[in-house]
Amino acid sequence: MNKQVIVSLLLCLPIAYSNAATPVAEKILANGLKVLVKEDHRSPVVVSQVWYKVGSSYEPGGITGISHMLEHMMFKGTDKHPAGEFSRIIAENGGDENAFTGQDYTAYFQTMEASRLPVSFELEADRMRHLHLLADELKKELQVVTEERRMRTDDNPQAKMGEHFNAMAYSNSPYKHPVIGWPADIANYQVEDLQAWYQRWYAPNNATVVVVGDVDSKAVFALAEQYFGGLKPSEIKPLKPQTEIEQLGVRKMTVKVPAKLPSLVMGYKVPTLTTAEHDWEAYALEVLAGVLDGGSSARLSKELVRGKQLAVSAGAGYSLITRLSNLFELEATPAEGKSVYELESALKAQITRLQLELVSTEELQRIKAQVLAGAVYERDSGFYQAMQLGMLETVGLGWQKADEYVSKINQVTAEQVRQVARTYLREDHLSVAYLEPQPIDGQTQNNNKKEEK
Repeated sequence: MNKQVIVSLLLCLPIAYSNAATPVAEKILANGLKVLVKEDHRSPVVVSQVWYKVGSSYEPGGITGISHMLEHMMFKGTDKHPAGEFSRIIAENGGDENAFTGQDYTAYFQTMEASRLPVSFELEADRMRHLHLLADELKKELQVVTEERRMRTDDNPQAKMGEHFNAMAYSNSPYKHPVIGWPADIANYQVEDLQAWYQRWYAPNNATVVVVGDVDSKAVFALAEQYFGGLKPSEIKPLKPQTEIEQLGVRKMTVKVPAKLPSLVMGYKVPTLTTAEHDWEAYALEVLAGVLDGGSSARLSKELVRGKQLAVSAGAGYSLITRLSNLFELEATPAEGKSVYELESALKAQITRLQLELVSTEELQRIKAQVLAGAVYERDSGFYQAMQLGMLETVGLGWQKADEYVSKINQVTAEQVRQVARTYLREDHLSVAYLEPQPIDGQTQNNNKKEEK
């Protein structure tokens, strides 16, 4: 059943959804490693993920991006498994593997036939405490990361604007730094920097192993004890508080980069589940994002793109699962003949409307149906189930929050949506960036050639 069919069915029914999920089994080993297992016997596959409580928001100035750099170096070998062996062994066993770094976590994962789980555990346990960090390998990988940054950020107008926007929007929150790091920091990593970061954070008492698939939880716990139980913990000192100072007025900037189209991004300072005084506020902000950008019938698409034709695209975004407070963002690209300033006014008018008028019962029903459809649809993915548990656990909310999401969304009222719009989407807490397109080199050269003719 596809997502659109699910939405249609839910719109015809009262908003009721069985939140009874397969229970998650938990065990904490003597060395502090937390192991979570969710059995899913629909196919003979297992997803195994190792989550470390460290990401770009943990990094001080001078070594920004080092968590991401270390993620790359984690594939460079140990005494038992030289560089390249990890990926070769996983592939040899018919598995897929990769890793990702975020603001609040670094995670490594494999998807394999269920009986191959010991292969995954043996390899991950080995590199959790026995990684080799060699200068020659670092030199090679620095070139890879530099190229990755060039492709994903420096040559991508939207990403480049987003990076500068975050640096302006946040004053002292570590979310102001890009996950991949600033260029000067990347160019000056030393092996000693990576070794210190690895020793500090890569330890069983700073990690969560999540397993979802065709497994028996008791057998998984026994395997975890076998492979991870002998690893020594580290002394993990709590981070210093990193609370963003209050913003005292609107901030604006213009970013001039080679691009085909202008665009803008707007962001309001908002709390998340970890920082909100009342957790309903975070869920109300989630619903508010859905009102604006919850499918083709949502307000931004319906009114600004198709209706007034002010924009070729417009969207809203909010993440309620982060370690620190973040931004409620609006992004848009103006239609031909329209300016970013006209579009900014139209987006602000949408916010004002939310502050003044209650969302109708019918609209609220539709948004909640979209959320429920997403919850139903995503449960088809073992990887997503594991990722949700790992993310909640790693940002400090606890995996139990996973089964609260649908019921909490259902409890959000139209008045609560209006209240968070009034409380948090305020002009004094707003940052705005405009992308002003500059000539693209190739186009400029072609135009010059035409003129010469």
